[in-house]
Amino acid sequence: MAALPRRRRAGARYPRIRAIDLDQNTIVAISVGVVSIAVGIGVPVFYETQIDNAAKRDNTQPCFPCSGSGAQVCRFCSGKGIVTVVLGAGETEESQCVNCEGICSLTCTTCQGTGIQPRYLDRREFKDDD
Repeated sequence: MAALPRRRRAGARYPRIRAIDLDQNTIVAISVGVVSIAVGIGVPVFYETQIDNAAKRDNTQPCFPCSGSGAQVCRFCSGKGIVTVVLGAGETEESQCVNCEGICSLTCTTCQGTGIQPRYLDRREFKDDD
């Protein structure tokens, strides 16, 4: 027996799509996801904008550790160039400072001798001295 095509009744309707029933946990999870995506995109864009704006401005702030001179007093010899060592029995020996080689100062490690305070993001560069 051949299958007869179904006939629709005149009053038959398609099933209605009902509104999604969301509980509080689902709403919180969706909100956290949307905020996470916004922060994940917004923070890098903010930093890139700050880097671009900082590159346009001249940096004239003097270096804090060296007061803009580009050199720091040697901490090993206190800027004397000579180290005094007490040997015992009242004997002392004076020798040239091995840290600054008798120059009494060292190149500032913060500004690399420029005397200008590096910006925060500029300090994060890796410099290989090998």
